[in-house]
Amino acid sequence: MSELFDQKLAEPSPSHSEQQRRAERRERAQRRRQRRKRTAIAVVLSLLLIAGLAVAAFFVLRPLLTDRPAPEATDFPGPGSGSVEVVIEPGTSGTEMGEMLTEAGVVASPGAFSTAFTANPAASGIQPGTYVLLEEMAAADAVAALLDPANKSEVTITVPEGWRATQVYERIAAVTQLPLADVEAAAADPAAIGLPAEAGGNPEGWFAAATYSFQPSVDATTILRTMVEQTVSTLDALAVPAAERQAVLTKASIVEHEVFLAEDYGRVARVIENRLADTEQVNGRLQMDSTVLYGVGKSGGIPTRSDLDDDNPYNTYLHPGLPPTPIGAPGAAAVEAVIAPPPGDWLYFVTVDLDSGETLFTGDYAEHQANRAALNRWLEEHPSSGEG
Repeated sequence: MSELFDQKLAEPSPSHSEQQRRAERRERAQRRRQRRKRTAIAVVLSLLLIAGLAVAAFFVLRPLLTDRPAPEATDFPGPGSGSVEVVIEPGTSGTEMGEMLTEAGVVASPGAFSTAFTANPAASGIQPGTYVLLEEMAAADAVAALLDPANKSEVTITVPEGWRATQVYERIAAVTQLPLADVEAAAADPAAIGLPAEAGGNPEGWFAAATYSFQPSVDATTILRTMVEQTVSTLDALAVPAAERQAVLTKASIVEHEVFLAEDYGRVARVIENRLADTEQVNGRLQMDSTVLYGVGKSGGIPTRSDLDDDNPYNTYLHPGLPPTPIGAPGAAAVEAVIAPPPGDWLYFVTVDLDSGETLFTGDYAEHQANRAALNRWLEEHPSSGEG
């Protein structure tokens, strides 16, 4: 017993400094546990915040990222009544159409229209233009109405090949109900209608032969400017230099009036070039009936002796070279023929059958006289066909 007691007395007890170090280690461990706990809480809170922001962004941005309507989108039962005019501009999206039609009272909501637009496979084919629609239509009916050309309210003007400026003015006035005087006044302002300088202020031949569509409120200046722009666009596409535009249009307008059959465009264009260059037989005179008739104010037929004797700038029997302006609106085929006529020595041509359009070409004057005799025989057999 005394040995055990003596042994316990012999064991050393922890010093004060050792106890202090142990206490400090326990304190540092506790602080680390607290920091890890705070970090974990911060991470969880951050993740919750990010998730919340993502959900909010989805609902805020969703209407901007899709044309699909919200489930509560309303629609009219249709069929509608009254009428309203709406204008679909080029490049208008289905969403924009829905907003426009809602504002005009055609459909109940943009969402209903978007649903109908998406459901109709042909909806992407809706064309720009002015439409007359019912008010309070079912959205699906509104989409169908925009696809129906019968509902378009627009001015359509067709300029046939060969038409003179005066005929174009009359057609514009008749279709648009604009006063003819207003159309003529617009044409008299070369700058306003975009007439190039090489036209010399005269728009004859610069109103392209084509079919045009305009808004009902269109004015005469806009119509004529569009026609001139079409001519310039055609010439530019064919790489015609500006300095040659007037000559090309003038030649092409003559070709347009002289040709019966499309297959003869190129050959008549070659005759024009050959005659302008000739110094022995025709001495640069085109001798074209179409220019003579234009000069005396006639639109067709065969020139009379009085017509051929009339000394005006368009009488190409009397005056060499090209007339001062085109004599009408040439089509693209005539322009292309003038730019690249086929090779040939033809100086003369005559249509020997005014019904079929059969035309004979030659470079020999004697043969040409025989061809003219064939025309005269045809005219004798058809006495009413040569009246102008």
